[in-house]
Amino acid sequence: MTQPLPSANFLNAPFPEARVLDGFDPSGPERFFNREMSWLAFNWRVLEEAMNPRVPLLERVRFLSISSANLDEFYTVRVAGLRQLARAGNSSPSDDGRTPAEQLVLINEDARRLMDKQQDVWVVLRPLLADAGITILSHQDLTQGDHTAAAQYFLENVFPVLSPLAIDPAHPFPFIPNAGFSLAMELEDKRGRKLNALVPIPGQIDRFLRLPGDDSIRMLPLEELILAEMDNLFPGYRLLGSCTFSVLRDSDLEVEEEAEDLVREFEVALKRRRRGEVVRMKISADAPQDLRDMVMEELEVSDAEVVEVRGIMGISTLKELVLDDRPDLLWPGFTPRVPERVQDHHGDMFAAIRQKDMLLHHPYETFDMVVRFLEQAARDPDVLAIRQTLYRTSRNSPIVAALCEAAEAGKSVTALVELKARFDEAANIRQSRRLERAGAHVVYGFVNYKTHAKISAVVRREGDKLVTYTHFGTGNYHPITARIYTDLSLFTCDAALGRDATRVFNYVSGYAEPAALENLAISPISLKPRMLQLIAAEAEHARAGRPAQIWCKMNSIIDPDVIDALYDASRAGVEISLIVRGICGLRPGIKGLSDNIRVKSVVGRFLEHSRIVCFGNGAGLPSDQARVFISSADWMGRNLVRRVETLVEIMNPTVKAQIVRQIMAANLADEAQSWVLQPDGPALRVLPGKGEERRLFNCHRFFMENPSLSGRGSAGAEDVPELTHEDD
Repeated sequence: MTQPLPSANFLNAPFPEARVLDGFDPSGPERFFNREMSWLAFNWRVLEEAMNPRVPLLERVRFLSISSANLDEFYTVRVAGLRQLARAGNSSPSDDGRTPAEQLVLINEDARRLMDKQQDVWVVLRPLLADAGITILSHQDLTQGDHTAAAQYFLENVFPVLSPLAIDPAHPFPFIPNAGFSLAMELEDKRGRKLNALVPIPGQIDRFLRLPGDDSIRMLPLEELILAEMDNLFPGYRLLGSCTFSVLRDSDLEVEEEAEDLVREFEVALKRRRRGEVVRMKISADAPQDLRDMVMEELEVSDAEVVEVRGIMGISTLKELVLDDRPDLLWPGFTPRVPERVQDHHGDMFAAIRQKDMLLHHPYETFDMVVRFLEQAARDPDVLAIRQTLYRTSRNSPIVAALCEAAEAGKSVTALVELKARFDEAANIRQSRRLERAGAHVVYGFVNYKTHAKISAVVRREGDKLVTYTHFGTGNYHPITARIYTDLSLFTCDAALGRDATRVFNYVSGYAEPAALENLAISPISLKPRMLQLIAAEAEHARAGRPAQIWCKMNSIIDPDVIDALYDASRAGVEISLIVRGICGLRPGIKGLSDNIRVKSVVGRFLEHSRIVCFGNGAGLPSDQARVFISSADWMGRNLVRRVETLVEIMNPTVKAQIVRQIMAANLADEAQSWVLQPDGPALRVLPGKGEERRLFNCHRFFMENPSLSGRGSAGAEDVPELTHEDD
């Protein structure tokens, strides 16, 4: 049954009264939020979910882990880049007017508060876990029976891969790679001679050892296991003191533009990444001073780059505590739907697409349909050619397997593999070699641009003509992340879109810029101008007295030209509602600048990842006259100028209704997982007051309970619930 749309929500509520900020210059750089601080604000929202009592306990642990992993990546990429600029004396300001050095000061202050808060959250979660039967032990907590089990595990699974290292003139301090985690110790032998030693903790082994027990789950961290088994590592020594520390290094890749062999150049660059400069070191707050001084000196880090940890190290590894055998502490089980229309056609994807364009909303509709589309193409004797972009995919990718099968069957297969997908470069090199061995044509696109577009095109002989079946996505071809990322998949055999897809592949593989595109707009050529044109057109509708609205859903909006265009549209009277999960450089609700703009962020069970843009087109939203687009691109400079991206206009009325009246309406109506951005920066979660018993509207729950419009089969679309203003 449809969850009713609450009457007092972001979708139906009037725009709040715009505020006047003291000393604010609407034409100055302060009209933008700082990109880095906006990202940190998003990660605070992720951490808040770890404190949310309405979230199952182990899912709260997962959110805590994610917030830590997010922050680590932020340091190795964004902070590392700013650090390089500041050290080079670069004082060029960001869009909000701050120099790299000024931004680093702000980041350092906020990030340290965030890391302290992560420890505070763990202090709350740890006893809750213990109450639920999941206990985290130290080596002092072990019983004799525990010692026996731990020793056996240590000797069989840990001891063979450890490298205990003495630190003295004959044994220099070892190299600690990026994300390396180590145990440092002060030891003393029987004659009173002291020794400093180091045990790098291998990342290939699980952080937590589950000790045998009856009903309760008892977990021992790996560093505590090592301390418990000191006699096996340093016989004859006793432990005087110890600490743990970890390092993050600059992980940006620099690739020569004129590289003769791009794959080999990336392999060399990946080796350089492991040895990048240290940008942050975490160390136990109670570390013996001599150990702390030694580690800092050997790693060449300053006090500004050191973070003392009062609590558990390696919070990102707490994800190992999210145990499948405790479903009572996890989100309720959910099985993605197979679209009814595909079932009506007995699993034949081509027949389902021929009937009508079909939009799948992942993870609510299974991503297996994308895999099935390519597997069917690989085995269909009438399929002549497959073209596919690959930005990120899984290790044992069924999509890559299908492409290999097609190539081995003699079909023409072209795979556009993006080597510059950050942190997936090595995996993509492996996938490209696998494809080449199968006989596929592998291309790597541009050196200066990342190919971030999500396109799959299948050419099939049907009678006396060739038909192109095309898939356009907002997310990666990654079956694993597709279970938790919300994304859109458009399947179509529209001839114009098929021709456009072919032109995009030709552009990337042959550098031949398309003379014209029939439906698509692409970065770096036409996507940004098209968006600016559409925003300006909506402003003209407002000036002419016609209904004028823009609804957008993005991961990030920071491009200054787009933001200024939205400000201009707001001043013209366009009502603009933005759903921005992460970074937002736009300030909403400021008098004379953004009176008619409101921004919210949805952070919940699934990671919001789809990119959607809707224009009222003189009739308002929702309406049949609306112009609706899906895209692979966020509104960031890198996506609009330095990447190959796609923007697809939705022409099919059913698909358009699904996006506007279901997906966008439900996201705008969400209360349970929403944060509303304020003019002065913080995003506030608006929750009902005490005594209000009604269930908060949750868009993720709505999508799990209700089928999509375009995937409906013989039952028809009329029976499918949708959200409208009349549902209060």
